[in-house]
Amino acid sequence: MGALIFVLALVVVALVVVFAGVKTVPQGSNWTLERFGRYTRTLPPGLHLITPFVDVIGRKMNMQENVLDIPGQKVITKDNATVQVDAVAFFQVIDAARAAYEVQNLQLAITNLALTNIRSVMGNMALDEVLARRNEINDTLLAVIDQVTHPWGVKVLRVELKDIAPPEDLVNAMARQMKAEREKRATILEAEGVREASIKRAEGDKQSAILIAEGRREAAFREAEARERQAEAEAKATNVVAQAIAGNGVQATNYFLGTKYVEALSRMGSSNNAKLFFLPVEAAGVMASIAGIGELAKEAQARGEAATRPRGSVPSSG
Repeated sequence: MGALIFVLALVVVALVVVFAGVKTVPQGSNWTLERFGRYTRTLPPGLHLITPFVDVIGRKMNMQENVLDIPGQKVITKDNATVQVDAVAFFQVIDAARAAYEVQNLQLAITNLALTNIRSVMGNMALDEVLARRNEINDTLLAVIDQVTHPWGVKVLRVELKDIAPPEDLVNAMARQMKAEREKRATILEAEGVREASIKRAEGDKQSAILIAEGRREAAFREAEARERQAEAEAKATNVVAQAIAGNGVQATNYFLGTKYVEALSRMGSSNNAKLFFLPVEAAGVMASIAGIGELAKEAQARGEAATRPRGSVPSSG
């Protein structure tokens, strides 16, 4: 009976030793191994055998990317404006041993570091810069925090400002300022539109005046050309009349005067203003002109017959 108890006790001790010496590290974690309180090595994910009762697990570190919520705080900007700011940080442990033994409380250390650097960075900027340059603030915070936490075996991946909340009176003042700026831009655009319209209208008037002047110049040129041609025609007519007068004397003169006289009487008769006139109107002159026309006709007929008669023939009498 005693032997059986001994065997059972030995089996139990063996099982305890086996369970104490076999460790399984889950995926995404690293465990630190300590021997008599001193760090010896890091156990990656998988099955591991350790010395029972000599080696013990020190810290179980999560190697995945972690999200750390930075609590909100009030920050005074360079122009003495108070804003409420909160943020979020993303970090990952890349060295389990240093993350376990270089800092007492990793998340608390990163949180306080982010809070102090947010105050430092935003305190050197005016409110307008804080609101307009959020990406630059994020980049600055990331560079500073990552550099400080590197000895801790931590890689800070991103730092993002979640919300920047100015006081209510500042929000109202900014809204009024934005409205005033928009009204100013609208007024400027309207003035520029009126100016452009005035310029276009003036240019149109200028082009219209130029075209009208060119049309008048062209019309004057054509009118002058017509008068010149009319003068040339009148000069030719005068020359022909002069030649006729020189060749036929008084008869030709009477002919031209008679035709002009008859034309004048015709215009007087067709005029709307002259409804009644009395004859004779220098009837003797008219008769003399008609007689001159008849004499010219007879002379022209005689010349034509002389030109068509054969040479040596005698004209018939009477």
